[in-house]
Amino acid sequence: MIEILIVAALVIWSAVVVFKKVFPKTSNSVFSALSQTCERQGWAGLAKWLKPKMAAGCAGGCGCSAAENPSAKKPEVQAVKWK
Repeated sequence: MIEILIVAALVIWSAVVVFKKVFPKTSNSVFSALSQTCERQGWAGLAKWLKPKMAAGCAGGCGCSAAENPSAKKPEVQAVKWK
């Protein structure tokens, strides 16, 4: 019985993570609505935990950061010279 609960919790957690990765805008709206519902019920801790994090940078989901610092360039790959 315990094993079933553990597996079910892992499957649900994995589904939530995939939902957030694949549908970021939809998941933000869903979790925002859940957070507001919990806030109205008086469950401030759960509402804070469910509230989606604010996107940094351009908020377009492109992966750019809020900092304007250019990223460090990777050193060029050099050919190996055998002697």
